[in-house]
Amino acid sequence: MHMADALLAPSVAATMYAASGVMVGISAKALKKDENTAKLPTMAVTAALVFAGQMINYTIPGTGSSGHLCGGMLLSALLGPQAGFLSMVVILAIQCLFFADGGLMALGANCWNMAFYGCFIGYYLIWKPVMHSRLFERNKHAARVKIILASVLGCIITLQMGAFSVVLETSASGITELPFAAFAGIMQPIHLAIGLVEGLITAAVLLFIYEARPELLAELSVGAEKTKSRCSLKATIVILAVSVVIVGGGLSLFASGNPDGLEWSMFGNSEAGYSANMGLNEESYGISGKAADAAEAIQEKTAILPDYAFSGSDSAAGTTVSGLVGSAVVAGVTVLICMLGGFFRIRRNKS
Repeated sequence: MHMADALLAPSVAATMYAASGVMVGISAKALKKDENTAKLPTMAVTAALVFAGQMINYTIPGTGSSGHLCGGMLLSALLGPQAGFLSMVVILAIQCLFFADGGLMALGANCWNMAFYGCFIGYYLIWKPVMHSRLFERNKHAARVKIILASVLGCIITLQMGAFSVVLETSASGITELPFAAFAGIMQPIHLAIGLVEGLITAAVLLFIYEARPELLAELSVGAEKTKSRCSLKATIVILAVSVVIVGGGLSLFASGNPDGLEWSMFGNSEAGYSANMGLNEESYGISGKAADAAEAIQEKTAILPDYAFSGSDSAAGTTVSGLVGSAVVAGVTVLICMLGGFFRIRRNKS
């Protein structure tokens, strides 16, 4: 659901940058009060895992479309909404600058659509209430069932909100090629299916962490936190790090070649025998202007592996290198930002 610059007018792009920037400030301020130093390695490895996971587009059967993990719900369930949001901003910024995935001018909108809803709405309105609820309290597997329920509901609802925001932003930008009702009528159903799959993937990862180190999950209800850990924190981090290498360096090679939900909604997939949907021409759609051209010029200089491949090459090695390098950069930048920002600092009371 990464938006391109052509989908946004400069004024709308600036507004979304401002909105996302405010949330970055709020999140950074909140994290400075956090004394849980165990979050730092968890934040680094899970952010890398989400980056790697986003490289794997999964096919939505019968549509000619595909989807990929957003990850906001997953990160906020582990790190809390503020750390989760900052992790997502790092991921999206690196995707944009190093891999030309999503427009630079559209980065603020992408942070809002893909990170804000999953991290804040998903956490405060879905994850936290479900995990503290009395649902399934007589079931000995209550915590596991609630993790699944919150993951699936959270991903579906927040992805619907993100998809609808894309429709609103393009409409506010005056892109007449994407009439509001028709665009929404295509965007919402396909992202419903994508959100369902993401919810199941999120639930699987969180269930593993619940079995390994339950205290890593935020907002466990009373009783659930008494579950015995099966792995040390170090072992859990190592397992997640190995998963990053496998997903980013190996499984990414098997990603679906179908267009993602946003591209599919605009351009369809008639070449493969599916609907043309909005039927736009990929070479000439949306808005062009000085701001978009300047943003594109910057991306051309910063993108070391455009489209997750070696420049001018279709070699599979480019995808593997992109997955490994991108994941490492995400983890490293996350740690660096935390250190520079003084996040997770151990505070000692002076007597």
